[in-house]
Amino acid sequence: MRITGAVLERIGAAPPFAASRPITVGDLELDPPESGELLVRIEAAGICHSDLSVVDGNRPRPVPLLLGHEAAGIVEATGSGVSDIPVGTRVVMTFLPRCGQCDGCRTEGRLPCIPGSASNTAGTLPGGGIRLHRDTGAEPVHHHLGVSAFATHAVVSRSSVVAVDDDVPAEIAALLGCAVLTGGGAVINAGRPATGDTVIVVGLGGVGMAALLVAAALGHDVIGVDMVQNKLDSALRLGAARALRPDDAVDAGILAPVVIEAAGSARAFETALALTSPGGTTVTVGLPGPDARATVSPLVLTAEARTVIGSYLGSAVPERDIPRYVELWRAGRLPLEALVSARIDLDQIAEAMDRLASGEELRQLVLFPR
Repeated sequence: MRITGAVLERIGAAPPFAASRPITVGDLELDPPESGELLVRIEAAGICHSDLSVVDGNRPRPVPLLLGHEAAGIVEATGSGVSDIPVGTRVVMTFLPRCGQCDGCRTEGRLPCIPGSASNTAGTLPGGGIRLHRDTGAEPVHHHLGVSAFATHAVVSRSSVVAVDDDVPAEIAALLGCAVLTGGGAVINAGRPATGDTVIVVGLGGVGMAALLVAAALGHDVIGVDMVQNKLDSALRLGAARALRPDDAVDAGILAPVVIEAAGSARAFETALALTSPGGTTVTVGLPGPDARATVSPLVLTAEARTVIGSYLGSAVPERDIPRYVELWRAGRLPLEALVSARIDLDQIAEAMDRLASGEELRQLVLFPR
């Protein structure tokens, strides 16, 4: 079938991307779903730093590549072997397929799926297939993280989706696929704060703000830390007890037993370590460039019995965790609507990447009217 999508033609282009134009929006050919796959009509897709990190070259992927990995949509067709998700179901699309059988999947989310990670790196669907082409039988276009959601439709693996009920709007469902799984999971699955613990979140983009919302929904006092004043203001509106710039937080001697680093920089990681109390846990979910290095004192880790843990996709098992976030949202405790800072059309994707790179936005959503 013919679809419209946003394709990254080359990585590492100079910003602003609206001027260098590494992304083109145009027509593509999408093959029908094969065994174990679904055709999904995209309703909403979030713009995340994991997209930006491919565009700017920090996380190289094969190109051409149809971007987008955080989305929700309606199932329009299923391949053989898919019997548990009927046509017409709204699904959340998640960027890490899980086979359920490998050594990674046996860790209950602590480690990513091994074959799922391999297919993501290769730019294919699980099993090695590519369903996107410029024209029928012509140049293939790679999949981004098994999803490629910056398009009117996508073919994805059954292992890349979680069904949600009709009462969950597309804009909310889309956020569940990455921002909430990653930020919320850093709190629930990795940090595991005890009742009464304060949680500090360093980096208040979409993922960091989702961590803040989930921690607050669970009854924790939350302190937000960021360099950008409008994000500090937003954190206070969304329930943070305090919101501070990094140097101010360190100078004030503020400490917490659980600190989430969601900025993706070496400096943010060092700030998170400095704000972690003795015996506490520093959780890092940000994705800095591959050459980033931070300074850590092994003596402090030993003498203060510190824990540092990495958390990819919030150490999540999407089928287990997404329903929990849905129930918090239904109960009015998790105001995910507040994460949406802009709604755009697909042809505005380059400008949206520039705004994301500048730190202006929380979560921008590409909306696809039917």
